[in-house]
Amino acid sequence: MPASRSPFAAKRAIPRSAFPLSPRQAIAAALLAAPWNAWAEPAAAGIPSVEIVGLAPTYGLGIDRQLLPYPVQVASDEALRKAGGENLAEFMARNLTGVNVNEVSGSPFQHDITFRGFRASPVVGSAQGISVYLDGVRVNEAFGDVVHWDMLPEAAIGSLLLVSGASPLYGLNTLGGALALTTKSGLTHPGGEAEFSLTDQGRRRADLAYGFNNADGWHAFAGATWFDDHGWRDHSEGHLANLLIKLGRTRGSTDWSATLLTGRSRLLGNGLLPDALYGDNRRAVYTFPDTTRNRLAQGSFNVTHRFSADSELTAVVYVRNSRRDTVNGDVSEDYDEYTEDCEDGFDDAGNPLDPDGCGVTRDEGAALHPGVLNTTSTRQRGNGVSAAYSTRRGATRIDAGGTFDRSTSRYAQFEQQAFITPSREVIGDPDEEREPSASVTGSARAVGLYVAANWTAKAGTQLTASARWNRARVDNTLTNERGEQPAESFTYTRLNPSLGFVHQLTPGTAVFANVGQGNRVPTVIELGCADPENPCRLPVGLQADPYLKQVIARTVEAGMRSKWQRGGYSVSLHRTVNRDDILFLSAPSRQGYFANFERTRHQGLDLSLAHGIGNVDMRFAYSYLQATYDADGELFTGARHVAIRRGMRLAGLPRHSGKLALDWNANAQWTLGAEVHGVSSLVTQGNEDGLIEDAEPDGRAQRADWRVRGHVLLGMRATYRPSPGWELFARIANVLDRRYETYGAVAPDLFPHGRLVKPHEDPLDAGHTRFVAPGAPRTVIAGIRRTF
Repeated sequence: MPASRSPFAAKRAIPRSAFPLSPRQAIAAALLAAPWNAWAEPAAAGIPSVEIVGLAPTYGLGIDRQLLPYPVQVASDEALRKAGGENLAEFMARNLTGVNVNEVSGSPFQHDITFRGFRASPVVGSAQGISVYLDGVRVNEAFGDVVHWDMLPEAAIGSLLLVSGASPLYGLNTLGGALALTTKSGLTHPGGEAEFSLTDQGRRRADLAYGFNNADGWHAFAGATWFDDHGWRDHSEGHLANLLIKLGRTRGSTDWSATLLTGRSRLLGNGLLPDALYGDNRRAVYTFPDTTRNRLAQGSFNVTHRFSADSELTAVVYVRNSRRDTVNGDVSEDYDEYTEDCEDGFDDAGNPLDPDGCGVTRDEGAALHPGVLNTTSTRQRGNGVSAAYSTRRGATRIDAGGTFDRSTSRYAQFEQQAFITPSREVIGDPDEEREPSASVTGSARAVGLYVAANWTAKAGTQLTASARWNRARVDNTLTNERGEQPAESFTYTRLNPSLGFVHQLTPGTAVFANVGQGNRVPTVIELGCADPENPCRLPVGLQADPYLKQVIARTVEAGMRSKWQRGGYSVSLHRTVNRDDILFLSAPSRQGYFANFERTRHQGLDLSLAHGIGNVDMRFAYSYLQATYDADGELFTGARHVAIRRGMRLAGLPRHSGKLALDWNANAQWTLGAEVHGVSSLVTQGNEDGLIEDAEPDGRAQRADWRVRGHVLLGMRATYRPSPGWELFARIANVLDRRYETYGAVAPDLFPHGRLVKPHEDPLDAGHTRFVAPGAPRTVIAGIRRTF
């Protein structure tokens, strides 16, 4: 497989001394790459192809990827197509170095994606750390910086670019990396493509795309995705549809295109399961419904004018409107407290056996509504403009540009008292009103100005320097049980620099190093729950919005890479330190609040290799990640208080992950492949300190190792091409039907073995247990693809 086509064709870097690996280990890791370089020498029959990528989201003139002083991973539409019926998140987890998935919600389009421990997640309140762009438009939503994977037009994606580290050129929230997606056009992808796939778990998907161009420079493209999923877990159906239409023209030295993107979805993600219920039935759900409805309408206009072969100006204007509505069935707060306070039960007269702790009688407890339907409504409107000028002068290239983005958000949360059926369905009481519990309206404005220069210092050595100035203002007005609160306004300013070099050892081999800085501004959800005097419950009980500091991330990275005709390798060490990270901390009650945490650290090693021999292509990737707290503190996990000590691991992130894939092109008709993907154990949220409950007044505490075990999964695939333009494909995921989990959290289990705790009937302690995100069982995917 040519390197330009391989999703593993780019990779990582080399940090240095103050690093988790000893010098001896670092040298050994670097030597791992040397044999592959020697192996490649006889196979190099020509000069490796040059792969041009964008230096910033607006792309500009583009630059040879090998000249960048940091790792960039690229996947073409061909690589995405070969995934065979999967979605974008699953493709990245299987094919990109350092990328993993937490299936926290259980829906395939609501995964938490982590890259080197930094998240891009659809979950409001998650600590986001990756910026995501579509054709130069930032698609992290204004409310919470979340990413709606279901609203990305996968049938229209032409290429994927994953930049590592804190890169100032990609703007706010680029703490651990940036994901830039480029859509197809009638110029780049003329002709049509239709694909349909289904699985034995009841998932169906159709993708349609068509593009054309003519001699007058006009071009057009349309791509659509339809998805319907019965869900492998109970009550986990999902549906989505999106459409992208692009029209443009190339005339003389000017190119323009107008793009419309629209989509809607209804997804059910029923979350984590307690160990006991998971042991009984891994397809079960804890409570339901847990429904999310998304809608999106986005329009953008891109124009590029070339002043000469070495100078051009690019501009992007966009409008983006989205809405998100959720319905979540949960155990009510009052009933939760009742089960804890009255766990000793009642006497024959109905009085509590523990009158000091339990303040209700048996009849009063039985009359409580055990459930609550939490509904939320989010409306967002955004627009913005960006411009970039690129020029080359001899061996020097300069990029300069600016961005302006503004948005408005309206969020409201409501509660309705509810009943819980024996199947754990939460049904609203028709006699109870839906009461508002919290709301916020706000606006945000962000301005960014950047400049980057790349030049040849001497033969074989390229230097790259860049800087970006960010200024953001967030205005909020909160409404809670105390009524409307005074409006608040917060302004954040930061200058982020970056400096790096690439030195060519041979025409295909180079060493590189880079240091960069990025920042993230607190979101509405974090500012709305940041007062220790007015704590709130997860996920979104807004209370007050005092000042939070912005997060500052600094990345140091260095490494070595090589590229040849049918492959390449990269080995790198990286270290990112977040200052003033925003975490959910503990309050004196069972509630909490968002606050700045002094320091967290993500550091590790990435190694990757791609090579082809004859009709066999091989790809390998390994990542070592040490994601830890870098200061002492206290954390509230929703269930208990965790005393954080420096060096303690962050939850949900594997220390080791590896991926190996082989493809055999048996003949012109058949391609057979296999892959192995493994991760090591994860720390369970709430068990970071090795405890499962808060300490008793006498200091005693119950210890347990509730880590989520590691796992290794085998996948197999086949493609058959009976005639030109036709493909039949099949894939088996989790061939051995391994039982595995991708995330864990400590929480009280109010449904031991699926039955609701009822102190008025049968006294029972709803103690803390481990909840897990079940991994999907063996799944068979089959489909047909037609290109014309």
